[in-house]
Amino acid sequence: RPTQAVCIPAIHLHMTAATMQVSQKDFEKAQEQLKLLKKDPGNETKLKLYALFKQATEGPCNAPKPGMLDFVKKAKWDAWNSLGSLSQDNARQKYAELVSSLVSAESASQKKEASPEEGRHDGYETLIVTTKNNITKIMFNRPDRKNAINHQMYREIIKALEEAGKNDSTIAVITGNGDYYSSGNDLTNFTNVQPGEMEKMAKDGAVLLKEFVGHFIDFPKPLIAVVNGPAIGICVTVLALCDLVYASDRATFHSPFSQLGQSPEGCSSYLFPKIMGLAKASEMLLFNKKLTAAEACAQGLVTEVFPDSSFQKEVWARLEAYASLPKNSLAVSKQLLRSMEKEKLHAVNSRECEVLTERWLSDECVNAIVSFFQKKSKL
Repeated sequence: RPTQAVCIPAIHLHMTAATMQVSQKDFEKAQEQLKLLKKDPGNETKLKLYALFKQATEGPCNAPKPGMLDFVKKAKWDAWNSLGSLSQDNARQKYAELVSSLVSAESASQKKEASPEEGRHDGYETLIVTTKNNITKIMFNRPDRKNAINHQMYREIIKALEEAGKNDSTIAVITGNGDYYSSGNDLTNFTNVQPGEMEKMAKDGAVLLKEFVGHFIDFPKPLIAVVNGPAIGICVTVLALCDLVYASDRATFHSPFSQLGQSPEGCSSYLFPKIMGLAKASEMLLFNKKLTAAEACAQGLVTEVFPDSSFQKEVWARLEAYASLPKNSLAVSKQLLRSMEKEKLHAVNSRECEVLTERWLSDECVNAIVSFFQKKSKL
């Protein structure tokens, strides 16, 4: 049987060469684009890029397998070796496609971040709650009232903590809008109450407070307070239930319980002596000592103090770095740190709320609050 010659059209060869040239050009362009990315694409993606680059420039893996304990080199070798006999042309193409997808994703992310409503949660009137960059931010938003906490705000903070504990964020952050972090309890919670309603008001208030503090005790993720200004009362005491407390140097910390005829809450009767020692805790909880940010830091209530001029920039850069850490590892580690104390903290919270119920119904407390408003009206 006669053999027929096989003719390969010249145009096919020309197309193949052109395709190779485009592929090499795209490959080189992708390398330049990769350098311009602002966000770290993550270790898994970086390993893919490394493997494809090696396959594109050197071909199939030809390096000796690193030892098991050389984790970084072993991960790189495994990634490269997993590509098998993938051709250099295909590796260049896949590398360029992967970089292009990263560039597109970052561009889309930047457009979203430019929108002030991005990540904002609905259903809040006294708070601004947003989730972005793996951080759920709970911002007190009653700046005209120095972020004083009324009953509605208590319930909204509880709701925000519940949502933040269940969503995909890595950490949660509490801060204040305006000049104050929070001026604590809105004392109008105690006014306009008819004499026959006092007992119900006290009991309902204690139930709400117990639930509020309980959500801080049980919060499953790292919870960080960013104290942008003066903090008073309940918003000071629950700081001891946060995992980190960052403060501006203009922040102050004041818990004037005895001045108002009341008693400590937020588990401060247990945690403050544990953190700062009995004598220093007594100054705050018994004798209304107001601490500067530097004093609160020296006594262990605050983690670190920043100059107010650079406070927001420095703190949020740090928080974004924290939020890129492995989420489940952080949550599990927090639970280990907190687990031995949880039962004790809930017991302390219950007892503090019982005592507060009694204080709120006492003549001493009522007179102290009336006196406070009288002095305020004269200013």
